Amino acid sequence: MSIKTAVIGSRFAGTSTLFSILDVLASVGRDWEMLHGLPSAEPNFAVSLRTVDAAPYWDINGRKITPDAALTEDPEPDLIIVPDMHFDPAGGLPKEFIPMTDWISNAYARGAIVTSVCSGALLLGAAGLLDGREATTHWGFADMLGRNFPAVTVCRERILVPTGEGHRVVTAGGASAWADLMLYLIGRFAGTDAARRIAKIYLIEPHGDGQLSYASLTAGRQHDDQLVAEAQIWAAQNYDTPSPVAAMARRSHLTERGFHRRFKRATGQAPADYVQTLRIEESKQLLETTEMSIDDISAEAGYTEPSSFRSAFRKRVGISASAYRKKWRALAPVAL
Repeated sequence: MSIKTAVIGSRFAGTSTLFSILDVLASVGRDWEMLHGLPSAEPNFAVSLRTVDAAPYWDINGRKITPDAALTEDPEPDLIIVPDMHFDPAGGLPKEFIPMTDWISNAYARGAIVTSVCSGALLLGAAGLLDGREATTHWGFADMLGRNFPAVTVCRERILVPTGEGHRVVTAGGASAWADLMLYLIGRFAGTDAARRIAKIYLIEPHGDGQLSYASLTAGRQHDDQLVAEAQIWAAQNYDTPSPVAAMARRSHLTERGFHRRFKRATGQAPADYVQTLRIEESKQLLETTEMSIDDISAEAGYTEPSSFRSAFRKRVGISASAYRKKWRALAPVAL
């Protein structure tokens, strides 16, 4: 029996993730068989693109989308997938999502499995499905998820987080984590062999090293504390100096303890962590764009001991500095 699957569309949804999900699920039991001259199997997923009212809409990228059905139409889904949604991570959820989150909450209460990709996790949070649970989302929306839903344990480093009784809630990280979610769902409902076949057809594989190596570590909380903002500007230009936190405190004319409290209240980070973040971001740029040795990059970023740099880098980025360089230098233009 096919898994009745609803993929949620909206004018906020990205085009590529939405249709990649629809394409991949539709190909399970069909495309591998076609390539190998075998008869098609019964579809494992009966997939429909649904919106609040089923009316055609223009999405965030200017594509006209025609949904298959409204959220409330039959059949009631066994599986719900909320793709990436585009909205300001410094603000709140648009009110247009309220009918969606109410429907998601009710569907979950009826027994549906609810999943999300990227910022779609915010809708699961608004539906009350993440309270007291772990969840992930795109690194750029991790602060918003934690701020709006403080009962959620945000695992910003993880690509995929199944949680709750029977793992009926699953969140995936950045937008390309749709592939990780698809392989997980196909393996769960159609079997490991089916997931492997889809991975081979689409040339996709799980993001085994998590999403920290993709994240901009300096994408953080917005605030209006001018004193702290000035300290951040100074730190961005002087993070490689000795004792930068003490220097920031002196410049603020606060005690170091008072400055620490005020800085953390505004940014969500301790000043020392913020400086460390700046140093790691600078080292990432140097690894991506130069041939400098890792020891020289360590010194350039303000570390007196290369071993301290290597440890801090792995902790914050999830992989070693040499592995990071190899990963991203592969995108360098090929000399002709």
